[in-house]
Amino acid sequence: MPALRPAMLAGAVLWGMAWAPVAPAAVSATVATVLGALAALALARLPRFRGQLLLGGMISAPLVMPEIITGLSLLFFFITLADWIGWPANRGATTITIAHITFSMAYVAVVVRSRLASLDESLEEAAMDLGGRPLRVFFDITVPMLLPALVAGWLLAFTLSLDDLVISSFASGPGATTLPMLIFAKVRLGVTPDINAIATLIILLVVIGVLAAAALTRHRERSAARSIPGRVSP
Repeated sequence: MPALRPAMLAGAVLWGMAWAPVAPAAVSATVATVLGALAALALARLPRFRGQLLLGGMISAPLVMPEIITGLSLLFFFITLADWIGWPANRGATTITIAHITFSMAYVAVVVRSRLASLDESLEEAAMDLGGRPLRVFFDITVPMLLPALVAGWLLAFTLSLDDLVISSFASGPGATTLPMLIFAKVRLGVTPDINAIATLIILLVVIGVLAAAALTRHRERSAARSIPGRVSP
């Protein structure tokens, strides 16, 4: 029994590390969704302005730039910032979250911008013709139409943040680690049962999420079919 205690302790530490990145990933995904949606709106809806090409290039750069270059650039940025203003004093969860926001917002911007390109602007124009103010039209008409893209962008940003290894390795400091960094360090010495258990749990969670999303989509399709007179749902 005493021989099992170190293994049990190591497993408990690993399970704790498995849940630790969830909150920073959710925060970075939320901020990246907001910033990415605003950038997409600026590029797709605003009239041509000075710096639009530069903004589009900055948004697209993380998509084509190797992760090691992005991580190295962010490392130099944090070091320079610490020399100039004294912040961040230590690299940890905050710098990792900022790094994840930096590259994941580009993916959100691409998803939201593609959705904006297919939207029917006549609905917004009709709402403003009926007396709706621009801000009210944005939240009552535009945001609901963008909701699928916003949800997809948030899930994509959350997955990228939770799964990132290279950029997190550059943005983290001593004593700060993420689940991919911990797993990568452990598998170099051999795959242990706790690693297999965590991988199996992640796969099960993904499968459950996909099945739940499919069931919800099917339910909405049937509800929409019932609401149309004379149409029989399959």
